[in-house]
Amino acid sequence: MRLVVDTNVFVSAALKESSWPGMVIRWRDKFGGLLKTAATEAQVTEVLERPHFKQKLPTTYLDKVRHIFSVAELVTIVKRITACRDPTDDKFLELAIDGRADMIVTGDLDLLVLNPFRGIPIIAPVAFIHAQAMSSSFVPDGR
Repeated sequence: MRLVVDTNVFVSAALKESSWPGMVIRWRDKFGGLLKTAATEAQVTEVLERPHFKQKLPTTYLDKVRHIFSVAELVTIVKRITACRDPTDDKFLELAIDGRADMIVTGDLDLLVLNPFRGIPIIAPVAFIHAQAMSSSFVPDGR
């Protein structure tokens, strides 16, 4: 599965590993398929390294995120998109289109209101985990 995961999912997962976003990150870590651009990877890393967040993170979380991104598929953006009411989120739409994503997972209402975007579902972490639990052997709580 080719998946775009928004920055807020990584941040929420960092703050509470047992949350729905935390389960999304564990799923990505186990099954792969994450799409990235230099801009999306940089944004996730920059946000997680902000002092406000960094002091709250488990010490291994940033290393885990770096590993997830190291095996993610790098996508070159050829189509610029200006569709989101928050222009900083357009990079996730571009990634989804140029990366031929199966879906975007986000908790950001600025993206969720666009569901679906050019035929690509945009769903919340809870919906993603429920869908995966119904279609695979993934156990959301990691047991």
